[in-house]
Amino acid sequence: MDYPLGVYGPSEGGTHIFKCLFVSFFKMPISCAYPGCFNIIKAKRTFSSGQKYLTFHRFPIHNPERLKLWLLVLHLDINTPEHVLICKRVCSDHFFNDDFKPSQQGDRRFLKMSAVPNKFLQQTEQKSTRIDVQYSPMDPKESIKKGVKDSTGSSDEDICDLDSVASSVDSTAEEMFMDGLDSVLDRPSCDIYPPEDCDSEDSLQERKRSRLSSSADGGGRESENDGFSAVSTERWHSSDEADVESLQLNFIPLQEPGPKFLPSWCSNPLHFFQLLFSKTTLQTIVEHTNDYGAKCQERNGKVWENICQNDLKSYIALVIYMSMFKCSSLTDYWSVSQHFSLSFPAKVMSYQKFLSISKALHLSDSREDEKNRVRKGTAAFERLGKIQPLYQVIREACKTFFHPFQNITIDERMVTSQARTGLKRCMKNESPNIGYKLFALTDCTSGYTWDFFIYEGKSCSSQSEGLSYESVMALVDENMLGSGYKLFVDKFYTSPTLFSDLLCKKVWACGPVWANRAGFPKTTVNRLSRNAPRGTMRWIRNDKLLFVEWKDSQKVQMCSTFHKAYEGDTVQRKVKGNAKPTRVQVPIPAAVLDYKKNMEAVDPSNCITGHYRALHKPKKWYQCVFYHFLDITVENAFIMQELMAKRKNMKPLTRKAFLEVLILELAEIGP
Repeated sequence: MDYPLGVYGPSEGGTHIFKCLFVSFFKMPISCAYPGCFNIIKAKRTFSSGQKYLTFHRFPIHNPERLKLWLLVLHLDINTPEHVLICKRVCSDHFFNDDFKPSQQGDRRFLKMSAVPNKFLQQTEQKSTRIDVQYSPMDPKESIKKGVKDSTGSSDEDICDLDSVASSVDSTAEEMFMDGLDSVLDRPSCDIYPPEDCDSEDSLQERKRSRLSSSADGGGRESENDGFSAVSTERWHSSDEADVESLQLNFIPLQEPGPKFLPSWCSNPLHFFQLLFSKTTLQTIVEHTNDYGAKCQERNGKVWENICQNDLKSYIALVIYMSMFKCSSLTDYWSVSQHFSLSFPAKVMSYQKFLSISKALHLSDSREDEKNRVRKGTAAFERLGKIQPLYQVIREACKTFFHPFQNITIDERMVTSQARTGLKRCMKNESPNIGYKLFALTDCTSGYTWDFFIYEGKSCSSQSEGLSYESVMALVDENMLGSGYKLFVDKFYTSPTLFSDLLCKKVWACGPVWANRAGFPKTTVNRLSRNAPRGTMRWIRNDKLLFVEWKDSQKVQMCSTFHKAYEGDTVQRKVKGNAKPTRVQVPIPAAVLDYKKNMEAVDPSNCITGHYRALHKPKKWYQCVFYHFLDITVENAFIMQELMAKRKNMKPLTRKAFLEVLILELAEIGP
């Protein structure tokens, strides 16, 4: 049976590659995948336009990390299927001589494990130049001319949500952001995987010259690394070599860490909830919902039944209730089955009323929405106009009634939605869903969300220093926090530039770092080898910045401004023995141990309204954001209750007990 290319039956898996190659070589000539190159594989063609011997090379499909670099350099989708890449080739015109292994087989040439196509052909000159590929967001007007289609901007018949629909343009920078990379700080570089002859002096000088020439030709952030260029002349140290003690900053918070300014009447879960979600805020949402619901029902020739504040509180109670008792559909909560029914939802609210509130839920004034809609396309347009009142109220309330402890972190969260707007982004490592990305400053000790903001898209941020840099700087406000804080961040944020600037704010920082991030040491002398045993570490210090490489099941790379390289800590790991795996104690750098301990305490997966959103699938983006604000409010209220109980030497409520009492108090149903 004949199958389409890339699809084959169970018994034909072994012949799939042969079929692909047969079709490619004997039916259709293959052209070089490098942008702008027109070299083609032909039976009798062995020379390029410059009369050089030409070879074609396959993609490194079995090396995912290097494959990603190839795809980024060639401007291909990083999710391109394997069966498509099998049929693609890159010609030898785009590799330098030191990218090839010494060959003893005549004209056959093989690439080194570190080779990345990073060479382009000048149209006016025969000389080739190596460049560092720079990624910058594409101008929307220019992209439209080139045929880039906008995948956003749709309307909903039932709910008019055109006001906040913003345009977005796909670009390589956007792909990098979706994959957890920063388009300014992260660039593909052959220095990530050093060549086999990387220790030779000639090879080092060649790479140094190519980096200097690319910096002069392309500009970019390479010039900002001059402060770290001295690292390349140093060597990596082993754990046996002593490291200097880093400068210690005193922890001086502006206010006492923990809950603060709590009134004397604050004792039960509803009181803690209303500190962050006040009665005034609830009443404002009720008024906007009634106004919007009446407008929508009038359009359909129906009459809207106004709701009150108690109705909204009962609605919130049921949304929280659905996170504790999960059903496969919304109607199951109001089932009248004699044996398989839940009695609580029907006592609180009818199904029709619950559904009408969920459809008409509105957070902003409709008249202000109309004014903002007129400003669309101008600098005065507010992308977050439909959530702006509640957005600022929740942020200020979270900061007013709590002050973080010394260890803090920045984490990314994704709010999923069915709506299509320009705010939508994707975090591939976190969730298969597409949604709205939030950056939040969280207390590592308690998990309290102290501040957050919604990412509005690349057109709304300067991007001069990179999104990761600007996100951290926007959230870490030393004028409100104080000095001596320890910030733990993941790979997306960690950069030597950021950590150095945080030290100027008297804030320490620690986190894993990409090896190709601007400012990472480029020297390969005594660097950690790929086959090093577990527990092996290397470190190098550049002034106040410490870089550590540690071998666990995989290589771990860290950057820190307040740790020593090794302080004698060990961790238990399984190693292969003769008969069975045995547990042994292996050394671990202090930066890795401290980072693991603090990041494990923060669990952003606690999503109170997640199950309801999965069932209801709200089509309005601002409703999805409202539910996440509700998540933050309930979680922060529980944390404050827990800390206050411990401060008074009382036993705090468990999470389950807290939610149960809160549901009953919101629905005004006695225990």
